[in-house]
Amino acid sequence: MHSGQRIVFLSDFHLGVPNREDSLVRERRIVKFLDEAAKDAAEIHILGDVFDMWFEWKKAVPRGYVRLLGKLAELHDRGIPLHLYIGNHDMWTFGYLAEECGLIVHREPVMRQWAGKKFMIGHGDGLGPGDHGYKFIKRIFRSGLCQWLFARLHPNFALGLAEFWSGRSRKKSYDNDRKFIGEANEWLAIHCREVLKKEHYDYFVFGHRHLPMDLQVGDHSRYINLGDWITRFTYAVFDGNELKLMQRNGDGPLSGDLPAPRVPSGA
Repeated sequence: MHSGQRIVFLSDFHLGVPNREDSLVRERRIVKFLDEAAKDAAEIHILGDVFDMWFEWKKAVPRGYVRLLGKLAELHDRGIPLHLYIGNHDMWTFGYLAEECGLIVHREPVMRQWAGKKFMIGHGDGLGPGDHGYKFIKRIFRSGLCQWLFARLHPNFALGLAEFWSGRSRKKSYDNDRKFIGEANEWLAIHCREVLKKEHYDYFVFGHRHLPMDLQVGDHSRYINLGDWITRFTYAVFDGNELKLMQRNGDGPLSGDLPAPRVPSGA
């Protein structure tokens, strides 16, 4: 990381919902953001759920998203490292995004260091206490047998079935995702505190929650949740000194964006 460069983090685009028209507007906004961010980005980290549903067959991938995929490939060709931390909605990527777009794909949280600051970075699903039902389903969906069986289905039927399942899951959870349940109860914050008992991190950066948060979880340690790009359009930037949670202000320069609230609204 050179002087004047920044590390950019964003998450949870859920492209494909609620319909093609709204998703396309959101996709174009994300592409404009990436164009602007790339001007001084040392690295760009996308923390999962890029698509609301994604599966790669050997010879086929879901249609659409060409603006985003093309922009990612272009940024890779320009030499900007691009990292993807798979989420619960796009865990079924098997090489296409890496081969065609140059994404460095992470399936588990990773540790990174910049300017003497230590980061833990990941999507965030399945971490922390509780939610045993999802953790069980996640193990099934990540199993080779489940993926092999799903790949045997015709894409039209398979994607229709997956979109139905994804829609039910999203409808059930989204209202809860919008509510701050207190620093002592936020399950990713609890996970951060448990990790800190064994090892120090300056920053924990996660997505999945759809609620932008900036919480103190230990001495000189903060948990940042990136929110989403469905309604909030929030992201984080590390400038070599501090990690800042920001909110997108239109499609202009990043310098015109606004600091996101440190405490979620309604807390």
